Amino acid sequence: MLELLNVNPSSGEPIYRQLHDQIVRLIVGGQLQAEDVLPSVRQMAEFLAVNPMTVSRAVQQLVDQGWIERRRGQPSIVAARNHADDTSGGSLMQPKIDDLVTQAQQLGVALDELQALIAKKWAVK
Repeated sequence: MLELLNVNPSSGEPIYRQLHDQIVRLIVGGQLQAEDVLPSVRQMAEFLAVNPMTVSRAVQQLVDQGWIERRRGQPSIVAARNHADDTSGGSLMQPKIDDLVTQAQQLGVALDELQALIAKKWAVK
């Protein structure tokens, strides 16, 4: 799982938030399943070369939001999620889509041009 995580310290977004969002995307995207064991805070911090308190903050938010379960003396695991949850890939993408559309409009990029750019990038992945 560690190889699926990366952070960008020079990004304007706090590292704990980047980590939180990536783990949520891995869960919603199905790369992490219910009951999967997560690496320890120390392992994640060492792998990402960040302060363990930063990782701990992200993990605590995930626990508070019900994404993962943490029990004393046991490894953290992905929590079982109710399929009635509103969370989907599309809903998680909405803030980024809003930003992209706003930037495109500010730059005068037409909708068909934006769609072509997305389709081109999609084909590369």
